[in-house]
Amino acid sequence: MAQWISAVGAAQLARLLNSQQERPAGPGSRRPPAYRALADGIRLLVLEGRVPVAARLPAERELALSLSVSRTTVAAAYEALRGEGFLESRRGAGSWTAVPAGNPVPARGLEPLPPEALGSMIDLGCASLPAPEPWLTRAVQGALEELPPYAHTHGDYPAGLPALRAMIAERYTARGIPTMPEQIMVTTGAMGAIDAICHLFAGRGERIAVESPSYANILQLMREAGARLVPVAMAEGLAGWDMDRWRQVLREAAPRLAYVVADFHNPTGALADEDQRRRLVDAARAAGTVLVADETMSELWLEEEVRAAGMPRRVCAFDPAGSTVITVGSASKAFWAGMRIGWVRAAPDIVRSLVAARAYADLGTPVLEQLAVNWLFSTGGWEQAVALRRAQARENRDALVTALRRELPDWEFSVPQGGLTLWVRAGGLSGSRLAEMGERTGVRVPSGPRFGVDGAFEGYIRLPFTVGGAVAEEAAVRLAAAARLVETGGTGAAVESPRTFVA
Repeated sequence: MAQWISAVGAAQLARLLNSQQERPAGPGSRRPPAYRALADGIRLLVLEGRVPVAARLPAERELALSLSVSRTTVAAAYEALRGEGFLESRRGAGSWTAVPAGNPVPARGLEPLPPEALGSMIDLGCASLPAPEPWLTRAVQGALEELPPYAHTHGDYPAGLPALRAMIAERYTARGIPTMPEQIMVTTGAMGAIDAICHLFAGRGERIAVESPSYANILQLMREAGARLVPVAMAEGLAGWDMDRWRQVLREAAPRLAYVVADFHNPTGALADEDQRRRLVDAARAAGTVLVADETMSELWLEEEVRAAGMPRRVCAFDPAGSTVITVGSASKAFWAGMRIGWVRAAPDIVRSLVAARAYADLGTPVLEQLAVNWLFSTGGWEQAVALRRAQARENRDALVTALRRELPDWEFSVPQGGLTLWVRAGGLSGSRLAEMGERTGVRVPSGPRFGVDGAFEGYIRLPFTVGGAVAEEAAVRLAAAARLVETGGTGAAVESPRTFVA
């Protein structure tokens, strides 16, 4: 019986391999043989999770034709991978990817490091900060005081606690967007909200237009749901959306859904202006596309001039009929990732459909966490906690930017006015190889291709504002060491016994 559970076609694997920039040749170094370069490329795709473990690889002849190399080169690469434990084969069943014994299975998303690895490894994989105390403790204490009446019920609230739905609706109304509680569904984080929306609107094979780049975990969620992703390039720098491209894609591809992050976009940090928001809603309405607006970063402005000028109106403000825009919000980024409370704002009939479908998923969101968020919203604790989060993110951002400019002056980036991430062009180096070498130098970073479709953004990495002070400086030093390893083909010495930091 074959051991593979999925398959990678020759053309797809060739695209992924061709997206990898060639490793620069350091002084006195030799270019590796063709078979070795091919084996390294496949191994890197497996380690990054871009080719899953237990995926059947194309036959040697098929891959050779797609790559325009000899079959002997492919055969030698496969043999090298088998010797290293990254490939298994069986006569009549083909060859499939594997990981050597003792190695962790690669993650296809951006999961945080396990706590035991945090001592020596600086984790820049997840854009999440520690809880803003004392507000987490106070919120939980307040929730416990409100819990007894709910404890006498079954505890299942598929649409969310009525009190929290009303509070979220009231907050939208206060921003000039009239909203009824019937337009709100509380979810288990923003990921739970978007998963429910995708299953309701975009069945297997449906097109979903996404920003390019976009949030890696959402892209992976959509892939695993069977969606066909249609990338739409962002404008240069922090200019937001390229509206000509969006109109063209919506008109020609007619995607069922479009997913956008208008407020301090993840990963670029771009902020779409009001004109872009209005025009995108109009274009989506004309194309019959449902526009999913992710607002998880909307309160994380970091510059005083942004507050003074006022944030652009929410995307749903340009859809008064409620027929085009579905809004997703969350407490996870603005407050704490461990507070898995998200919500959907949509037309009442859409909310009813989402709630009905939830019976076959998770039934509802934990009551205690909903009560904690409701306590924060109703007491003013939310605003004070988010102000603390902004100050911390601003300080971390400035420390990281200063350290990068000192240690890696050739790397290019624009400093965003909000959000939690820096999108960095890595001086002509491969982001995938930087991520690989970063593991050796003691810093974990996600490579650019995780945020794109079919291998795009190989020359980028994403750096979140999750560490500051001495830890941010050390992270830049370790990234510079990883860059030197990439430049020399991995032949330099790794950092020995990285210092232990407590962030």
